[in-house]
Amino acid sequence: MTDKGIIISRLLEGFALNVQLFALTLLFSLPLGLLIAFGTMSRLKPLSWMTAGLVWVIRGTPLMLQVLVIYFAPGLLGWGPLWGSGSGARFTAATAAFVLNYACYFSEIYRGGIQGIPKGQTEAGQVLGMTRSQIFLKVTLLQVIKRILPAMGNEVMTLVKDTSLARIISIKEIIMMAQEYTSKGLIWPLFSTGVFFLVFIGALTLLFGWLEKRLDYFRA
Repeated sequence: MTDKGIIISRLLEGFALNVQLFALTLLFSLPLGLLIAFGTMSRLKPLSWMTAGLVWVIRGTPLMLQVLVIYFAPGLLGWGPLWGSGSGARFTAATAAFVLNYACYFSEIYRGGIQGIPKGQTEAGQVLGMTRSQIFLKVTLLQVIKRILPAMGNEVMTLVKDTSLARIISIKEIIMMAQEYTSKGLIWPLFSTGVFFLVFIGALTLLFGWLEKRLDYFRA
């Protein structure tokens, strides 16, 4: 394999970590965000205040800081190796930080979508004898998805780029891999990372465009 081939192979290896972090963050933050949204909208004031406070703190501080705190805090507080050891521990801590951060952002998108549904639809469902869960699943959910899809798309695309912040705790994602070659006088690996992100973002743009067209029948 040529030197260029080796570099591209290492960049692909680094980008695989970006994609893995992206996928795990979405997998856990989407349902967690919905739970946080329900907590924020809860009629139980202590629960509502607690979840709203969590969202305020997470949205008001940088993701990079949250990654550092979540990774280093357990050891500094004497809790032991909460995340394990080695590169696996760094990746687990970064995943936890990303999941919490994006769950809080998603929760606000969910909350706006749910509260934007006219109350008359819920009342009509109750008149028909439907339970609250049936009303949410059969009446509200599709409308919420339609309403929040553009905002969700923007957050998901931001997440793709934010995965590069994992390098702050020495996770060898694609940009950190590419930067190693700048000291050797090679600049093209650094620029080529943009191609990886652009292709990924392009694919997501097409996916969300397709989803919006699929939901066009559902006017919200």
